[in-house]
Amino acid sequence: MISGLIGRKVGMTQVFTEKGTMQSVTAIEAGPCVVTQIKTSAKEGYNAVQLGFGQAKRLNEPEKGHLGKLGLFRHLKEFKVEDASKVELGHKVDVSLFKPGDLVDIIGLSKGRGFAGVVKRYHFSGGPKTHGQSDRHRAPGAVGSGTTPGRVFKGLRMAGHMGNQRVTVKCLEVVKADPDRNLLLVKGAVPGAKNGLLEIRKSKKQPKKQPEKPQEGKKQGK
Repeated sequence: MISGLIGRKVGMTQVFTEKGTMQSVTAIEAGPCVVTQIKTSAKEGYNAVQLGFGQAKRLNEPEKGHLGKLGLFRHLKEFKVEDASKVELGHKVDVSLFKPGDLVDIIGLSKGRGFAGVVKRYHFSGGPKTHGQSDRHRAPGAVGSGTTPGRVFKGLRMAGHMGNQRVTVKCLEVVKADPDRNLLLVKGAVPGAKNGLLEIRKSKKQPKKQPEKPQEGKKQGK
């Protein structure tokens, strides 16, 4: 069974739960997606399906040959499946794949912030604000150890490009799935800007069960 979809971030809004509380949710335009390729363990070494999403204006000849008569898709993503023999080429997948209460993992590109210093990028404290300091307020400080080792270690947190990285947010709860409008509402925020491309996958990780609260009027033993 296919366990994921491709979608776009629409934005955030608020909905009321059955208990009457207000919940912040993210609206995602998820699907419909079309199966454009099926990979099997016998041929490729693993079972997976490739899904197409979004209308493309133009494609090159290799892309047209790959998709054939299935359509012009702008985005292609691969999702692993347990048994590829149960999936047919050209099969459509929509948000009916999910139901309220399901947990999903959402993958997207974080917002790009451009070139940023260590205070903004890594929340450094900066230098002293007084005692003669005039140009070290947002500086990282020392980056080396002198003659030994005589170099700057790899991975040291320094100024550089911030954001525009692949981010995965796990175990977001599905609040509502609307197949008629291809709309999926998930609890909380997801990575990326509006209209950003997202991968929505069924979560393997389950939340810890909360202990049941004792009923009122009953005394607990020691």
